[in-house]
Amino acid sequence: MKAMLCKKFGPPEDLVLQEISDLAPSPGQVRIATEACGVNFPDTLIIENKYQFKPELPFAPGGEVTGIVDAVGNGVSQDLLGQSVMCMTLSGGFAEQTLCKAEDLLARPSLMPSTVAAGFTMTYGTSMHALKQRAQLQAGETLLVLGSGGGVGLAAVEIGKQMDATVIAAASSAEKLKAAKDAGADHLIDYSQQDLRSALKDIVGKKGVDVVYDPVGGDMFEAALRSTAWGGRVLVVGFASGNIPKVPVNLALLKGCSIVGVFWGAFRLNYTKEDNENFEQLFAWYAQGKLKPFTSKTYTLSEAASALNDLKNRKAIGKLIIQISS
Repeated sequence: MKAMLCKKFGPPEDLVLQEISDLAPSPGQVRIATEACGVNFPDTLIIENKYQFKPELPFAPGGEVTGIVDAVGNGVSQDLLGQSVMCMTLSGGFAEQTLCKAEDLLARPSLMPSTVAAGFTMTYGTSMHALKQRAQLQAGETLLVLGSGGGVGLAAVEIGKQMDATVIAAASSAEKLKAAKDAGADHLIDYSQQDLRSALKDIVGKKGVDVVYDPVGGDMFEAALRSTAWGGRVLVVGFASGNIPKVPVNLALLKGCSIVGVFWGAFRLNYTKEDNENFEQLFAWYAQGKLKPFTSKTYTLSEAASALNDLKNRKAIGKLIIQISS
């Protein structure tokens, strides 16, 4: 089978497409004939040895897969063979076959295409956990989504609307804001053209926003923190800008607000039952047409380096997907 391998840590250009032996599932594992794999920010870090998860070389990046179970290891029910599934694997997805723990599988909804399923798990899983468990977002509250044109950002906009919040989408271009508006955002801020704090004051007045969802980091974090309401919650989701912000912690004291970390992977690992309940709701909203995942570009396996570079350079709107088979 073919796999896009990281054989030495470095930029996406160092990845090598190679024919390797078929994978054999260990006890408790299944093998997935991979149909598609989502491209996510951690993938860009893993190949440069900058992520907390450090697989042994060589490995295929790609941690968000969908496909058909075509082999099972000892202790796994044969009933899984032939089932369409989705799974988070941390690595291994940029390949024609992927191994996954059977207990980590999600059954793919029958009406969900592979190109949607491959980009659904991480983005919607992260945003649902962030807004439900970490922010405890309430109906009628105001939600500010930074980086609202990206995969997790658009998911947060959609989920925020389903939770009856007023959603303010902030992004760096008119094209990204159009995607956020199509996802249901009530207000739009282009922070490449507007001062974030001034624009927020025009929308919410002196009260501030109740919840900030930040997958970007960098300079916008402190501006958003200063614009929170009393008792607000600022969600630290990621650092797509490449800069980890440092802020005066007295702001949290003065605002009576919380700076809240969001690590969905650890949540799924430790609270699988609760996360599965999150996905039951997400799949129900999808079936009802209330969630409309947006993919801006699909790549072949041989184009994986281009996909990673497009994500690193923040060219993506919504999701980028590696289509591996039909």
